[in-house]
Amino acid sequence: MSTELVIKSRTADDAAIALLRDGKLTELHYDNSNDFAVGDIYLGKIKKVVPGLNAAFVDVGYEKDAFLHYHDLGPQIRSLSKFTKKTLTGKQRWSLTDFDKETDIDKNGTIDSVIKTGQTVLVQIAKEPISTKGPRITSELSLAGRYIVLVPFSDRISVSSKLRDKDEKDRLRRLMKSICPKGFGVIVRTAAQDCSVAELDADLQSLVNKWKTLHRQMQRLKAPARALRELNRVSALLRDILNDSFNSIATDDTDLSKELKDYLKSIEPGKEDMVKLYEGRIPIFEQFGIERQIKGSFGRSVSMGKGAYLIIEHTEAMHVIDVNSGNRTNSNENQEANALMVNISAAEEIARQLRLRDMGGIIVVDFIDLHRAENRKKLFEKLKEVMKSDRAKHKILPPSRFGLIEITRQRVRPEMNIQTREKNPDGEGEVEAPILIIDEIENKLELITAQEKDKQVFLHTHPFIAAYLNQGSFFNPSLRKKWAKKHKKTLKITPRDSFKFLDYEFYNSKNELYQF
Repeated sequence: MSTELVIKSRTADDAAIALLRDGKLTELHYDNSNDFAVGDIYLGKIKKVVPGLNAAFVDVGYEKDAFLHYHDLGPQIRSLSKFTKKTLTGKQRWSLTDFDKETDIDKNGTIDSVIKTGQTVLVQIAKEPISTKGPRITSELSLAGRYIVLVPFSDRISVSSKLRDKDEKDRLRRLMKSICPKGFGVIVRTAAQDCSVAELDADLQSLVNKWKTLHRQMQRLKAPARALRELNRVSALLRDILNDSFNSIATDDTDLSKELKDYLKSIEPGKEDMVKLYEGRIPIFEQFGIERQIKGSFGRSVSMGKGAYLIIEHTEAMHVIDVNSGNRTNSNENQEANALMVNISAAEEIARQLRLRDMGGIIVVDFIDLHRAENRKKLFEKLKEVMKSDRAKHKILPPSRFGLIEITRQRVRPEMNIQTREKNPDGEGEVEAPILIIDEIENKLELITAQEKDKQVFLHTHPFIAAYLNQGSFFNPSLRKKWAKKHKKTLKITPRDSFKFLDYEFYNSKNELYQF
């Protein structure tokens, strides 16, 4: 599998980031330096303590107060409060070697016994502002690196549960105990597998320097204010997912290109050469075919090829996904096999859609009914397998008695929602983006190929669409020729002046209309 990162600069302060796996758009992010991003650390002020919710509302500078629950305070909140107070008065060094920690709080205690209205607190963004809600925050600070996560006021050395090799886990635990500074705990990430002491120590020192920066910044701030910004979203994405499958990082921004090379040089020397500066005239997202994929991936209906498609509905309470076969076959003897095939394909597309749209909360999927228990198990196992690469915390329940599969997925950022509908060129209202009609036509052609042996297919469509499909050159054949070769059909296109812009019909050699 090859992985590419394509970054389009939009203004001086933000960028659009597309992650492609084998050429297919998998993740889309917008990086805005003014956002209250996950991982940012703020100096906030307690506005209101609400014992009934066992929580407090904190002013961190956002238009809505941030929400801090008792369970998000962290056991060492008293130590953090003491450190914060002494730092703000200039009486505390960054080092925790000689710092006298306070006792941990009771996990079943009440918030009004720990913090008070008007108190200044150091907090970290755990969930970005979503809809009408302010950020969700935590006082259990952590600084994430390439291989480790540094946790102040802790003495625990933990290793990722995704590492299965017991000997390797023991090795990493011993190494971190030998180099971890006093007063700090460490979580060893999955990427640390087989890392040398030098690599781990370099990552650790980088995080300690971050802590020093945070301490220095705090002495100059007055709440509410941001004390430390997490890496920009591009660098954070690279830190979390960079592996041997990466083969290209392209951007149209000169400054960002230099920043990325420097960052890669610091975390993965030798890989900085994969960063390429794109200087073409065509916008970078157009050049890499990303705009087309965005148009085809964010609508209510998502095509999966060969006539099958998903319908994705969003409500305030949950997301609902319906899987449709598109009547690929009506044969009773093939019905179960066909349903399983469509469902397996749908599971892969659903995993991609959850990451692409960053859908969170409750997701209910209505797959095509499977009558055999072994097939239902195959589907469940497939869905778990394709969701393994999803970095968001999630849980998948087995199929219910009604054939529904329920998924819960952590939501830490607003859902990605891109408008794919455009003004109707033939009248009032809106229609799906015209470029999508090309994908829809090819999907119907695939469906015809799967069902019919007739070697000739006739397509009637609007003259503009017909011209687009027929346009080509000696070096770049038209879509009509490409489709004819791919599906082994003779495809003839007839322009129809009476058709509206998005109308089309397929006929066989007997001039019979194909019904879908």
